[in-house]
Amino acid sequence: MKSVAKSTDVTPGSAIRVKVDGIDVCVARTESGELHAIDDLCTHGEVSLSEGDVMGCAIECWLHGSTFDLRTGEPQNPPAFDPVAVYECTERDGEIYVKL
Repeated sequence: MKSVAKSTDVTPGSAIRVKVDGIDVCVARTESGELHAIDDLCTHGEVSLSEGDVMGCAIECWLHGSTFDLRTGEPQNPPAFDPVAVYECTERDGEIYVKL
């Protein structure tokens, strides 16, 4: 596990991009406070997912509108058909940790 951000860096309903061992990771917090970490690149257009909107337990790609389940990485609608990688993510002592 690698510390990637402060807990306060990801407010409810938001996402940020962090680097973990050279890989761009999207860390998102749902409105209910759950943290998730997925690959930051949309599998359809290689666009940063962390710039999209968190909706429920999904994040929407801002360019073409595909949404990805933050728990499974599975796309919920076209144009994306391939899932994004999901990473282990925990929070303790005011820090967010991600494991690839």
